[in-house]
Amino acid sequence: MSVTHPAGFTAAGIPIGLKSTGAKDLALVVNNGPSKASASVFTANRCIANPVIWSKEVVKDGKVEAVVLNSGGANCYTGPEGFATTHAVAEAVADGLGVAAGDVVVCSTGLIGLTNSREQVLDGVRAIVPQISADGGDDAAHAIMTTDSVSKQVVVQRGEGADGWSIGGMAKGAGMLAPQLATMLVVLTTDADVDAATLDTALRAATRVSFDRLDSDGCMSTNDTVTLMASGASGVAPSAADFTAALTEVCTDLALQLLADAEGADHEIAITTRGAASEDDAVEVGRSVARSALFKTAVFGKDPNWGRVLASIGTTSAAFDPLDLDVAVNDVWVCRSSTPDADPAEVDLEPRKVTVTIDLKSGEHEATVWTNDLTHAYVHENSAYSS
Repeated sequence: MSVTHPAGFTAAGIPIGLKSTGAKDLALVVNNGPSKASASVFTANRCIANPVIWSKEVVKDGKVEAVVLNSGGANCYTGPEGFATTHAVAEAVADGLGVAAGDVVVCSTGLIGLTNSREQVLDGVRAIVPQISADGGDDAAHAIMTTDSVSKQVVVQRGEGADGWSIGGMAKGAGMLAPQLATMLVVLTTDADVDAATLDTALRAATRVSFDRLDSDGCMSTNDTVTLMASGASGVAPSAADFTAALTEVCTDLALQLLADAEGADHEIAITTRGAASEDDAVEVGRSVARSALFKTAVFGKDPNWGRVLASIGTTSAAFDPLDLDVAVNDVWVCRSSTPDADPAEVDLEPRKVTVTIDLKSGEHEATVWTNDLTHAYVHENSAYSS
């Protein structure tokens, strides 16, 4: 039930014809309260879609009643008419639910520059509102998929009975996974009694170490949105620390589900940089390696080419001694003190999961960035995406 597992939420997902396949392509998640507290984060891309422009204004007061999402068209760079469609969709949801349009987050995903039929989407909104239910989370999660091969959903439960509370989540994304603050479209729900300010702090802390460190292909989307809604329906008010820990677990789980479904990938790669002078240094090094096409193609070819790792480290501003770097691939230390060590033939790159460990020997901080290999299938899929 994902987003409808926490008490106080209903959802639905239906087909309205935006996808040529006839698959579900419109989702709605509704917070029935009693609390309507919310927090959101968005793509750091300066080129943003109409729904992001709208939703950034909606979330400023920390109150969200509902999130409506469509797949099949991003409604990005579609001009004033595209923004008018976003506004009309929010108004239609508001009319159907009896809430204010200014409390409705709108999300879209799909091809940039594609104009969605306004009447088609509005007809869909009118059709979906009567179908929302406490069992609609799975349908909603399927309706937001584009190139995803599977839906991404998670539930984390804390406590039982009168002392229990939970967080649910759904996400979509298989390409353009290199955001800051969000990864494609994510809706998170909780029945914990948490105010908007605490939600915002917790969400930014959770996304910083999860979605923000997923760097699949170095391409940042124009539509990325993560919205968290709290119904307070459990009546339980966890500590900020406990809530943040649970939310981080949810976000990390979803981020790794997105990685596992990355377009065309054969390997999921966890790059951990330790011994860094700061956490920022560790992230910068990990992201540099993750964005190296040479490194990613080497992993695809099952070649533990550690020289490509060192070359990527050298492009960063992190503190390190270029003559004293250690690198391990799948726990085999192929490089010690910036010289060859274990035989690379000892590294088995047949399994899907790969680990790269980098020791900068410059401090006590570390961070992990997740990426995947670069394959023929990725190039093929994205070369024909719009045709």
